[in-house]
Amino acid sequence: MNVLVSGSSGMIGSAITAALQKDGHNVYPLLRNKREGPFYYLQKTNYIHIDRSIGLDVVINLAGSNISQNRWTSRVKKNILDSRVKTTQTLCNALSELPQKPHSLLSASAIGYYGTHPSEIFSEFSSAGKDFLSQVAINWERATAPAEESGIRTCHLRFGLVLSPQGGLINNLLLPLRLATVGVIGSGNQMISWISLCDAITVMKAIIDKPSFSGPINLTSNQPASNRELVQTLSSAIQRPALPRMPGKLIQILFGEMADAALLSGAHVISERVKELEIDLEHKTLSVCLDKIM
Repeated sequence: MNVLVSGSSGMIGSAITAALQKDGHNVYPLLRNKREGPFYYLQKTNYIHIDRSIGLDVVINLAGSNISQNRWTSRVKKNILDSRVKTTQTLCNALSELPQKPHSLLSASAIGYYGTHPSEIFSEFSSAGKDFLSQVAINWERATAPAEESGIRTCHLRFGLVLSPQGGLINNLLLPLRLATVGVIGSGNQMISWISLCDAITVMKAIIDKPSFSGPINLTSNQPASNRELVQTLSSAIQRPALPRMPGKLIQILFGEMADAALLSGAHVISERVKELEIDLEHKTLSVCLDKIM
């Protein structure tokens, strides 16, 4: 197969690229702001170039800026939204105009779609939330409409927290040289719905191989853990102590709006649709996951 991947340099993009290449597929990156190669995206002019001589079978869209890289200002929030919605819509418009269209589009989204709640359990059949991250996910998924309306099978990958020692939250929780782990944040009771990176790749490959599957899927382990459990389990996995708890007030001072939206609140999200793929996840519990990947 010929596969196009946007966001190919990120943690998930790099992993799915390597996995598909190992299986013998041709994987092409969607280069950003470079007029190089058969596929590129020029952000300033919002233009995507697709070499029509290469027949694409699958497109995996993982583009989007890091939501936790900077304190949220109006400008940062606009970039969070535009880097997902505008890029996705431009890509899907370009795909819809191809004379030979790919048969499948896997487009990233997030479990932020459901909002946060201290006790409710969310699945793919739950309603959307109303906060900022919910609206980002809603608009992100709507941006795939041109591809879907042109007949391309479209799947929305609602990622939970993807755990890997190569990046993401795990790196942020480890002090340099793994001397210790960052302590519990706030109450520590906020739920974290997670999946290991290798299980996320397994799910994505299974979706590609199942042409009847479309729509949203939550990429989660179905065994959410509290922030306290995550810190304690990670500390045990690297055999280093955890720092003292970081009070919620301090987190709010340091991170502003992002603290309440993404750090001090959480959601219990499960996947009811993963069983349709007839696969077994390797890392079903947090302790098994962290013990193995660390």
